[in-house]
Amino acid sequence: MNLARVSLTLAAMIAVFTPSVLCAVKYPETRKSGEVDVLHGVRVEDAYRWLEDDNAAETKAWVEAQNKVTFGWLGEIQQRDAIRKRLTRLWNFERYGVPSKAGSRYFLSKNDGLQNQSVLYTLESLSSEPRVLLDPNKLSKDGTVALAGAKASWDGKLLAYATASAGSDWNEWKVRDTSTGEDLSDHLKWVKFSGASWTRDNRGFFYSRYDEPKPGENLKGVNYYHKLYYHRIGTPQSEDRLVYQRQDQKEWGFSGEVTEDGRYLLIHVSQGTSPKNRVFYQDLQKPDAPVVELLNDFDASYDFISNDGPVFWFLTDLHAPRGRVIAIDIRNPVRSQWKELISMSSETLQRVGVVNEQFVCGYLKDARTVVKVYSLDGRHVRDVDLPGIGTASGFDGERKDSETFYSFTGFTTPGVIYRYDMKTGTSTVFRQPKADFDPELFETRQVFYASKDGTKIPMFITSKKGVKLDGRNPVLLYGYGGFNISLTPSFSVSTMVWLEMGGVYAVPNLRGGGEYGEEWHQAGTRLKKQNVFDDFIAAA
Repeated sequence: MNLARVSLTLAAMIAVFTPSVLCAVKYPETRKSGEVDVLHGVRVEDAYRWLEDDNAAETKAWVEAQNKVTFGWLGEIQQRDAIRKRLTRLWNFERYGVPSKAGSRYFLSKNDGLQNQSVLYTLESLSSEPRVLLDPNKLSKDGTVALAGAKASWDGKLLAYATASAGSDWNEWKVRDTSTGEDLSDHLKWVKFSGASWTRDNRGFFYSRYDEPKPGENLKGVNYYHKLYYHRIGTPQSEDRLVYQRQDQKEWGFSGEVTEDGRYLLIHVSQGTSPKNRVFYQDLQKPDAPVVELLNDFDASYDFISNDGPVFWFLTDLHAPRGRVIAIDIRNPVRSQWKELISMSSETLQRVGVVNEQFVCGYLKDARTVVKVYSLDGRHVRDVDLPGIGTASGFDGERKDSETFYSFTGFTTPGVIYRYDMKTGTSTVFRQPKADFDPELFETRQVFYASKDGTKIPMFITSKKGVKLDGRNPVLLYGYGGFNISLTPSFSVSTMVWLEMGGVYAVPNLRGGGEYGEEWHQAGTRLKKQNVFDDFIAAA
């Protein structure tokens, strides 16, 4: 699908800038080899396999020749410098992340506009001046070290944070004092595919790692045997306690999550990229308590929401491809005793949190966000009044909180941060970026079209107001259709410049994504993958 995006982008640029230049382009010859594979009796030619060796002299020469043609063509675009200047100017605006709260302290990320990475700030109150807690731009002189994750302790006094070097999946975790801004002695290595979940006493956290690779093997091969550990603050990693491992399941991954009441450790078990998972738990109040296999089958996705003592709440797609909320009493966890609190609806339930003793549910309705509030017994309380067609994210917090925060963004709306009062049901702007463009000059429409087999596909179309969709304006058509990923409205500086220049931006929600739940996802996978391409072609 990325190839389709590149092709359409290039075609649109040609139409806008240099309609006659392409005819003069002479591409370098690409050698065809005689490589042939026979798969189940079928001959499959692979004439360009030699290009897979990116260190070969012939491949390097081919790349250099291609780049010479590409940059030579781009260099002839008279508007290129103007576009670069406009991109730089439009990119230069403050951007904020969704605030979180731990103890009495707030945490907020901010980018001043042109920083490579956002800076993490802390606030004593919502009205206080933000103080820099962690600036990842200063983690290395060459900018190759990135902030890969962060989690504050329950009391907000400590911050566990992960860094990654040169784009590696390997993370190193450290701990910072949020009052002084100084790092403690804690240093964890060989961590991958892991967050941090603090125990309620704030003395340590759970994390997942692999064994240290052999010398020279850290960037090669596949990692097996993920393990869940507990790290106690102030102790070396060598003393970390192994909590869970499975020597009989080398491909399983584990992540730990402590319940808000501090009573239980949830162990989420994954396999590959599948959303289906298993869930185990351990009672943290009982010394040497065994790990209990609560959900011991990869039959569905089970996202833990919260708990009310021994009653665990999950968002699941079991018998509900668009999601529902269930309650499982771990004292009697047989499936016949599970209770459904929020039934599946026509909208796709994507996430659920508990704030102010209420469920806050984020749905997708035709690929745009809808948020609803329910009581803990599943009674609908209200819909959250969102600013328009777009994507809302956030709505996190603790059960006792009366406030939560969310970000709202759209194709012509940079992320605005709102504070939502759970008592009154009202939203107020907390942080609003000031980008150098007028959103009132643009409009987003949603249309529905029929694919090859008649399936109705939604598509967002954004352009300047008054632009006629008669085929005369260049169109950037972007789709994905895979891995259960939903394409929802989002702001892009490069897309905005495209729109300012008279372009049209269209985003179809292809099958294979998650816009309409698991059935929509499966309709674009494996033997049904052709549906993805048919949907994209029909959009054009």
